[in-house]
Amino acid sequence: MKNIAVLVSGGGTNLQALIDNVENGNINGKICVVISNKQGVFALERAKKHNIPSAVVLREDFSSEQAYNDKILQLLEQYSADVVALCGYLRILSENIVKKYEKKIVNVHPSLIPKFCGMGFYGLKVHQAVLDAGETETGATVHYVDEHADTGEIIFQEKCPVDKGMTAEQLQQRVLKIEHRLMPAAVKMLCEKE
Repeated sequence: MKNIAVLVSGGGTNLQALIDNVENGNINGKICVVISNKQGVFALERAKKHNIPSAVVLREDFSSEQAYNDKILQLLEQYSADVVALCGYLRILSENIVKKYEKKIVNVHPSLIPKFCGMGFYGLKVHQAVLDAGETETGATVHYVDEHADTGEIIFQEKCPVDKGMTAEQLQQRVLKIEHRLMPAAVKMLCEKE
């Protein structure tokens, strides 16, 4: 059984999808730790409710980006993480983490990469950009993580229509349903890999 570390920055709906899939036996793994780069986010409450250890690592507590990432790596090693899932984690991981966990770190992004991704594209900003561009379809992408924003190899991608007159919030809800299927599917796949 593989140990899954989940990195979060917010509400943690994708974390919840992973918790549900672990608890119902769909994923042959165990969430060993939830690491947040923000205090007081609801994802930490989700972890607590399911008795999953958690840690908050704040960038401002470290003198450099490297020192911050070294702490993240130390936690991944401390909890013997085999697989790392980025669920709305709004930071770029350092090269040493990416190299150590090559093809073992996945991220979910709320658009059809390569559209509407990269630095600055997260959360509602992505959905608003899709609407502003007049797109007729969008979706979600799960990809391997490299040391850049949203540039890793795509694992799964699923489309959905964009209806006329939709708000960014309505579109987000539609795309989240896809994210909540794709992220567990990717983590399941990684947990089954030799």
